[in-house]
Amino acid sequence: MLLRLAYLSVTNAFAMLCLFPTSGRDRTVVIPALRHQIATLERQLGRNRP
Repeated sequence: MLLRLAYLSVTNAFAMLCLFPTSGRDRTVVIPALRHQIATLERQLGRNRP
């Protein structure tokens, strides 16, 4: 579980770096997608948050 969380954290960090050279329209699509990923992870972790 901890390895999966670390992997998702790293991939989300790289996804955030990809936002810098993009236009505002692209960001309006990517940011809600990242928020959805975070919400899904929080739901999966429940009370077992690190």
